[in-house]
Amino acid sequence: MANQTVANFITLPVELVYRILDHQSNFTIVCSMRNTFSTLDFAYKEIQEVEAQQLAGALRHNTILTTLYLQHNQIGYVGAQYFGDALRYNTTLTSLHLWGNVIGDVGAQYLAGGLRYNSALTTLNLQKNQIGDIGAERLGDALQHNTTLIILDLSENQIGHIGAQPLSYALRQNTSLTTLHLQYNQIGHVGAQYLGDTLKHNTTLTTLHLWGNKIGDVGAQHLADGLQHNTTLITLHLGENQIGYIGAQHLGDTLKHNTTLTSLHLWGNEIGDIGVQYFDDGLRQNKTLTTLNLLGNQIGDAGGQHLGNSLQHNTTLTSLNLWGNQIGNVGAQYLTEGLRHNTTLNRFNVLENEIEDDALLEINELIERNERAESYNV
Repeated sequence: MANQTVANFITLPVELVYRILDHQSNFTIVCSMRNTFSTLDFAYKEIQEVEAQQLAGALRHNTILTTLYLQHNQIGYVGAQYFGDALRYNTTLTSLHLWGNVIGDVGAQYLAGGLRYNSALTTLNLQKNQIGDIGAERLGDALQHNTTLIILDLSENQIGHIGAQPLSYALRQNTSLTTLHLQYNQIGHVGAQYLGDTLKHNTTLTTLHLWGNKIGDVGAQHLADGLQHNTTLITLHLGENQIGYIGAQHLGDTLKHNTTLTSLHLWGNEIGDIGVQYFDDGLRQNKTLTTLNLLGNQIGDAGGQHLGNSLQHNTTLTSLNLWGNQIGNVGAQYLTEGLRHNTTLNRFNVLENEIEDDALLEINELIERNERAESYNV
């Protein structure tokens, strides 16, 4: 009777499914995976090694499941070993979420072993798993052989520049990965150098998340150099990286030459008025960037003047975030003048500056004008 009930789960409301599962044995639940669900969410279920073994064992034979959520459990490196073995045989799972399971370098090694032979998985989330340089090296080796993984999330781990090197080297050969999350690791300017060199050769990566890695001006320079030769990356996140005006100079120069980057996020850095001046020059010539995030960058009235001048000439930027800077009414006047000549910017955040309400109102009216024009054109 239980097996008949499980076989018909797909026709039941999800609330009723969970109510029924509460009264089934682990064996019955696992067996139900073989012929019923395309998505299973076992996040925050205190799953440990034994349950991980059961789930992974079922994955070997499963032909339906495509997405498995196991974040914030306790599978550890032993559970990761079971899933690594399952990935060698499974041909349908496309998305596996294991963040917050403390799998460490050993667990990453087991999963990397499975990735070498897997031909179905497209998304692997290993965020916050205490993975260090050794684990990154093993995953880098796997990326040289894997041809299907599209998104890899290694954020909030313990990867330094030593681990960034094999990952970067793998991206020179890998032809499938489009999105790499490395935010809140410890790659520093040396790791940024490895990734910058890789950008000169990689032709598939479109999104790179690097915020919170303390790459500084030197790291920004290396990435900027790579971007001058890159033709595929469209989104780059560099928030909270201790980048000052020197790093901004290199990134601004890159905007003069790069023709593919559409979104650049530099929130929480220290580029200041001088750094914004370099972006003024880059934005005047750039024809592809649509989103620029400069939130919290110590930009004052002089920076507002430079950006106002840019807006008079730039015809592609649609979103500009200046929240939490130090722009006053003088800088707001320059921004307003720039907006009077600009018809493309339709998302503009200048809150938490030192701009009075009347000036804010005038800026909002000009943005609304552009929004109406965009709606009319659509």
